[in-house]
Amino acid sequence: MSKTVEISISKPLLGKEEERAVIRVIRSGNLVQGKQVEAFEKEFAHLCGTKYAVATDNGTSALIVALTAAGIGRGEEVITTPFTFIATANAISFVGAKPVFVDIDSDTFNVDPSKIEEAITKKTKAIMPVHIYGLMADMESTNKIAKKHSLLVIEDSAQAHGASILGRKAGNWGTVGTFSFYPSKNMTAGEGGMVTTNSEQIAANSKLFRNQGMSNQYEHEIIGFNFRMNEIEAAIGREQLKKLEGFTKKRIQNAAYFNQNLSKIAGITTPFVPDGFVHVYHQYTIKVERPYPLTRDQLLEKLHKNSIGARIYYPKLLNDEKVYATFKHKRLSVAEKVHKNILSLPVHPLLTKKDLDKIIGVVADV
Repeated sequence: MSKTVEISISKPLLGKEEERAVIRVIRSGNLVQGKQVEAFEKEFAHLCGTKYAVATDNGTSALIVALTAAGIGRGEEVITTPFTFIATANAISFVGAKPVFVDIDSDTFNVDPSKIEEAITKKTKAIMPVHIYGLMADMESTNKIAKKHSLLVIEDSAQAHGASILGRKAGNWGTVGTFSFYPSKNMTAGEGGMVTTNSEQIAANSKLFRNQGMSNQYEHEIIGFNFRMNEIEAAIGREQLKKLEGFTKKRIQNAAYFNQNLSKIAGITTPFVPDGFVHVYHQYTIKVERPYPLTRDQLLEKLHKNSIGARIYYPKLLNDEKVYATFKHKRLSVAEKVHKNILSLPVHPLLTKKDLDKIIGVVADV
């Protein structure tokens, strides 16, 4: 990649509001377990439409907390996608369960519901769809399968803040949902994560587990860890949440402009959005195939030479990672093909029309 990246793949949008919020927390002297975290939890639950939200220190912790709070543990299996960041599978492994990878849909890049049922065994406890790139998985089909087999559904919504199906938001379709506030996400808290649920018991379990299992000071009911969000992160998150709708609107506008121009190029496939779905474009991901004259990797190199920070998310399937290579997997033919052809272009809200036109021009100029 060029040393100077003029157009980055992602960029957090932090302003005076976040700065002032942080200063207020510092001046208060209360840096942990305070009113900012409680308020952020309530406001984020309102966004998702859930009864409860429990803040954590990062997105991976949110996954671990959600799995543990839902009672998933050693010897059990969780069906998930191989086409995501490794934190999804690592969290499943951390609680002692086994990730079982199933193939994806070639259009949405999300778990293919038709492949879920055939992967269910006596050990299966849950399904964990990942809303990849900001487009929700087929939750109606997933929930029907889960209900039929009495399985839990854990939504990995790390990339899908505000995404929805028929108006129902990510994090409010499964037994429990999780989010990340890493700086590259659609909204950030610096770091941080969130667990969402409509289950009073899962919410209570989550609060215990993230705080060393402590119900009252020095009274510990379960073995837990310190997965708490701090007040500074929560203060930033609250300000970002106020701006999320505007961020999302700009991402959708940028994506629409890309669609209008890139869809004309033979061999370039723009993102597919099913009817009733709201895609929030954490990433704008195209497929690069024949008759486009360049390979995906050649186009990536060309973009980098033009100081455009395009990326491949993800260069390896999880079942090809060394740590999971010894697992027995069925052939994942769609995922194996798709991950060799996908390429993510910058789509964040700070991009100007000039930036968008430059990206389009580089892709089109072949």
